[in-house]
Amino acid sequence: MDTGGMTATVAETAAFYEHIRSGDGAFKFLCNGEWRVSTSGAVCENVNPSKANAPCFQFQACTPAEVDEAYATAKVAHKTWARTPLHKRAHILHKAAELMRRHQGPMADAMVLEIAKAAKDAKTEVVRSADLLDYTAEEGMRLLGQGKLLNSDSFPGSERNKLCMVTKVPLGVVLCIPPFNYPVNLAVSKIGPALIAGNAVVMKPPTQGCASGMYMVQCFHAAGVPPGLVNVVTGRGAEIGDYLTTHPGASCISFTGGDTGLAVARKAPMVPMQMELGGKDACIVCSDANLDLAAAAVLKGGFSYSGQRCTAVKLVVAFDDIADQLIEKVCAGIAKLKVGQPEDDVDITAVVSAKSADYIQGLVEDAASKGADLKQAWRREDNLVWPVLVDGVTEHMRLCWEEPFGPVVPVVRVHTEEQALRYVNESRYGLQGCVFTRDIDRAIRLADAMETGTVQINGPPSRGPDHFPFQGVKDSGIGSQGITNSIETMTKIKTTVINLAKPSYALA
Repeated sequence: MDTGGMTATVAETAAFYEHIRSGDGAFKFLCNGEWRVSTSGAVCENVNPSKANAPCFQFQACTPAEVDEAYATAKVAHKTWARTPLHKRAHILHKAAELMRRHQGPMADAMVLEIAKAAKDAKTEVVRSADLLDYTAEEGMRLLGQGKLLNSDSFPGSERNKLCMVTKVPLGVVLCIPPFNYPVNLAVSKIGPALIAGNAVVMKPPTQGCASGMYMVQCFHAAGVPPGLVNVVTGRGAEIGDYLTTHPGASCISFTGGDTGLAVARKAPMVPMQMELGGKDACIVCSDANLDLAAAAVLKGGFSYSGQRCTAVKLVVAFDDIADQLIEKVCAGIAKLKVGQPEDDVDITAVVSAKSADYIQGLVEDAASKGADLKQAWRREDNLVWPVLVDGVTEHMRLCWEEPFGPVVPVVRVHTEEQALRYVNESRYGLQGCVFTRDIDRAIRLADAMETGTVQINGPPSRGPDHFPFQGVKDSGIGSQGITNSIETMTKIKTTVINLAKPSYALA
């Protein structure tokens, strides 16, 4: 629902959000339609990655009992919501989208502060998320507004004396756990499909990105979701994470993040899971590729949001005869990237934590010690890592196989397609990959052989548009996302069979 670009005044937006924080400024949590302070009496804190990890926002340290209540109230709310007409569910989603656009400022500002997302990109994420909600509402109306009728006489030996009505019904309560890097968009991509399908939601926002998520949830609350339908519990994942993901109240788990998801999948009850757990997306650049196009894709794919994207280019696999030319073009682009503070809309901002920066530095130092060639000088200030292209990477270096999740892109050189495919298929990850070539037969041959959930031809890895299927294989995940696939994941099939006294055949 387009609001014509109208946004609220500063005073209107302040009033809209004023009750989601306590008197000391800490964010409350949402349970049974109420913004509350935790009975624990404790708060958690996140940091500002761009300001030497100085304290940023505080939020409630919820207790296991509060998690229990969130699940219990969601279970009750689900029963009523599942009986709510589709068009009314869709109306709520449209209203939430409208409110997100109208009150987008604090959401975007929080992302600048707590995850160092460039200001323009933070605003884009909010608007994109509102668009996703509108699309979800309409797609849900189409997908769930129709069922299927099966006739028994199509099976050998049967007559038309049984009519089977096939319907998609909600699962119950969906646990939504979004990641830090897209705390609004990847929350909405879970909440929207869950709600349109008739489910209730319990959400655990990330520590870094928590404030952005709380502002977003207020838009659902103000849009009129019934009490208990959307509950949000906050706290450290180490303290309540296992309790949430192993809770018998969860009917489905939608998780986006890193290797933590592997542990979640092992411990979780037998419920449907939608897991996206990172990748080592390789960019294969063939000898006949358009090198300007490929270089632009490496720059965009490898360094946007400082490489902190599951679909970032994390390995360039270049055929040796064009590798020098490609590297020269990429380095020319790196020289133009602006590094600094997210408020200034630069290209490279601080990575999310000192731990992350330490990990990235460890990968680079390991590669350099084993003979890799850093095409730019290594530079780091606190969490801010300057962009680096690393040539001469070999299979013996950690950077070849591990996911840096930062502005560091390794390059391996190959001579054959078989060598190129080895770097893709021997990885424990399999999210996306891309191929640059002018030969469509070669492109399809390589794409078919790549063991990844998606292959982009002559374009960088990307999640989206948001209605496209998005999935990983191997340690990159379970199930498939994208609006339609998410709705399918969050529903189950129910059949009702009408047994006729005598066979009946329809005529007109």
